[in-house]
Amino acid sequence: MKTLKGSLLGLGAAALLFSACAGGQKEAAAQLTLSGLDAAKFDTVINEKPVKLYTLKNANGMEVCITNYGGRVVSLVVNDKDGKPTDVVLGFDNIAQYADTANTPTDYGSSVGRYANRICDGKFTLDGVTYQLRQNDPHKGDTRIHSLHGGGTTGWMNQVYDVLEVNDSLIKLQITAADGENGFPGNVVATTTYKVTADNVLDIVWEATTDKATIINQTNHNYYNLSGDLENPAYDQVLYVNADNFTEADFSYMPTGKILPVEGTPMDFRTPHAVGDSIKSEYSQTKNAHGYDHNWCLNTYKDGKGDDTQVCASLYSPKSGIFMEMFTNEPGVQVYSGNFQGVGGEENVVRKLGKKYPQHVSVCLESQKFPDSPNHPEWASPVVTPEKPYYSHAAYKFSIK
Repeated sequence: MKTLKGSLLGLGAAALLFSACAGGQKEAAAQLTLSGLDAAKFDTVINEKPVKLYTLKNANGMEVCITNYGGRVVSLVVNDKDGKPTDVVLGFDNIAQYADTANTPTDYGSSVGRYANRICDGKFTLDGVTYQLRQNDPHKGDTRIHSLHGGGTTGWMNQVYDVLEVNDSLIKLQITAADGENGFPGNVVATTTYKVTADNVLDIVWEATTDKATIINQTNHNYYNLSGDLENPAYDQVLYVNADNFTEADFSYMPTGKILPVEGTPMDFRTPHAVGDSIKSEYSQTKNAHGYDHNWCLNTYKDGKGDDTQVCASLYSPKSGIFMEMFTNEPGVQVYSGNFQGVGGEENVVRKLGKKYPQHVSVCLESQKFPDSPNHPEWASPVVTPEKPYYSHAAYKFSIK
């Protein structure tokens, strides 16, 4: 059970604070980040561990705010074509909403683990032993209940990471997971290192060791809107994905095992074009997912190795002029177009700086092993052993186009 104490005692305290600010009561001026965050709203204790907001930056005006709760990126500011500081990721502006998994569950900006994306029915077999994981992803009309993002509310994105190292441009976070946690084998020690470089790159490295064979597949779950306009769908964001193929998904978003060509389908982003061009097409894959929620098989991964010096994907906003290039050593990237934002009650949730997000307001670009890889031995393996530690790298470079 989570315990919240410190400067925030829960959503009630947050609501009172917001009300006081709205009422114009004069208090001591808060020290705000470029994105408008008040670090005091993240200063608390959860499960007897301190939680804070940390700010990384460079001399160009790039600023990335990270909380060790879930290893989450809370804001990411870069200058637009007019030199205006622009926050390009979705999120909340207080720890109470992030930690309230009953009412506002979200993967915003998180360092997902132990296994990002889905595992079919929450089952896999390793070295002759079948493991049953926590099942948290049911679908109407399906007897299967998948495991999603390492167990969701009990996964790493909702646990407090220890801070091993921090300075103005780097933070290294660590989490320790016990053998059997959420059904996964092996005692694991995992680190996530975020770095902001001088040339406007958010560089992320994940590393992990285990005392017995297990599976690990970490990612960052930033929701990007490069225009900075978070109250309208981002249909004009221009997407490029360096991939000739993608993994076909069934109605529960689980890979069927088939790898299909993007040629002639709305999945073809080899030539950059606006996401809105095809997001509402009648093509079975996009229609079922209410947009994009699929894994692309990257051309930058060949012969069991990924080339993280080549651009694997990019995103561009013609409104702001902000251009983001992605690099990774992983074989896949999950493109998710925020299909469940702003629907089914989500439209009433107030988020960062009082904004309410509509459907398709953002695009996620998540580096990864293919979904359900433990059950597909023909795909790149997520198996980690004491002799073969885990290493994953992703980088996001920002510029003006």
